[in-house]
Amino acid sequence: MQFKVVTSHESGYEVVELQDQGSGTRVQLYSFGALLNAFIIPTKTGIFNGIDGFSSINDAVANATAGFKSSKLSPFVCRLQQGKYTFDQKEYTIGGFYLGEHAIHGLLFNAAFNITDTKSTATEASVIFSHHYQGTDPGYPFPFTLHVKWKLTSGNTLQVFTTATNNHSSAIPFSDGWHPYFMMGETIDSATLSFTTNKQLEFSEDLLPTGNTIEDNRFVNGQKMEGVFLDNCFLLDHHSETKQSCTLKNDAVLLTITPDKQYPYLQIYTPPHRKSIAIENLTSAPDSFNNGIGLIVIEPHHTIECATTYTLTANE
Repeated sequence: MQFKVVTSHESGYEVVELQDQGSGTRVQLYSFGALLNAFIIPTKTGIFNGIDGFSSINDAVANATAGFKSSKLSPFVCRLQQGKYTFDQKEYTIGGFYLGEHAIHGLLFNAAFNITDTKSTATEASVIFSHHYQGTDPGYPFPFTLHVKWKLTSGNTLQVFTTATNNHSSAIPFSDGWHPYFMMGETIDSATLSFTTNKQLEFSEDLLPTGNTIEDNRFVNGQKMEGVFLDNCFLLDHHSETKQSCTLKNDAVLLTITPDKQYPYLQIYTPPHRKSIAIENLTSAPDSFNNGIGLIVIEPHHTIECATTYTLTANE
């Protein structure tokens, strides 16, 4: 069988490897945070890992908040102003992780997920991680279930499907996203970034949306990353009949990211070390619990699904 799922245990968590034994492509996933830790493909000069991941589960547990590499952003994304919001005429204050005065990156970045299904056939290898959030944070007392399915298929194609089900007795506010860091070799400076929008959300000094958009044409036809520093959010055009995508390429490899219409926001962050770049697909803008930009409201016992596809290929 061409595709295979290999599971091992480390420090109380599961490590899952999805393998395409025909091509040699491998994907490593942790049940800690349901995070993507490696995406390895063969190239003419050897194997290439496109993910800036952790050295081990213990490393991930100890350093999850030092950059939030590959973290799941749920039930809110990016920054939440002072950790406060009002929903259904009630005020809430998040008790999760804060950077400065703002809560950031949701509540499940360090959650333990369970493996609820694996599949290996001639055409795919996949795993489903599940987590039942019980409403334990006083600032988000709304129970919900999150299923995260990772699927590897031919052509070095990796898909991630997220489904969120509201287990609360009333409607709940919700946003979802990812925080993966992609590598292009020693530095991102030689890479070119392209995506199909010129609409950037205007941010305040605290990196919170003002409600305005500004024109930014740098990436429509491709922008070399040398000298480019980003911590910005862009609005994709999901009314277009053409699928929206983002590409990152250099002489060695090409990464193509294709989100579905549930992920209309693209957050880009370049860390100071310049070894990788965070390209984040989001269902909403940062601080959506306050500004309402892209906010999803899930009715009781209803489910929403979001998906993104990553394709990583070696240039000939």
